[in-house]
Amino acid sequence: MKDVADTIFGRADRAVQGLTAKEIEWRPVEESNNIRWILTHMSQELNVLLPRMIKGDAAYKPVGWPDDYANSNPSLEKLLADLATGKKAVLDGIVGLTAKDLDAEIDLGRGPRKRLTSLLTYLSEIVHHEGQVAALRGIITRRRQKDPKFLT
Repeated sequence: MKDVADTIFGRADRAVQGLTAKEIEWRPVEESNNIRWILTHMSQELNVLLPRMIKGDAAYKPVGWPDDYANSNPSLEKLLADLATGKKAVLDGIVGLTAKDLDAEIDLGRGPRKRLTSLLTYLSEIVHHEGQVAALRGIITRRRQKDPKFLT
């Protein structure tokens, strides 16, 4: 399980490498999410939702984590730091889980599910969001090939 999470987190790290404050605000169309929204959502998954699954505690929230994190508009540096903190918490938590813990049913408000199923579902969410970031960064790269001043 830790190896799976390490691989997923490595992909996410590569997707944000060299990211700029201007890039996180850009949207290809008005209706799309920007990278800021995606990273904010990923940070909540890593710092709150996955630890809730690891702990089996639907009310868990890290000390000092704001209720309005999604609307707090953190800086790029804060987002990246929060992602790193969340990844460490998830990896540390996963290492402590036994096969019995993974097989246990937990209920975080959507009915009982096996902890393993819940963890894999949310780790796949991180993969999904990493792909969204990578896609947006790919578009930005292609736009810069045509216009070197794009988002500079």
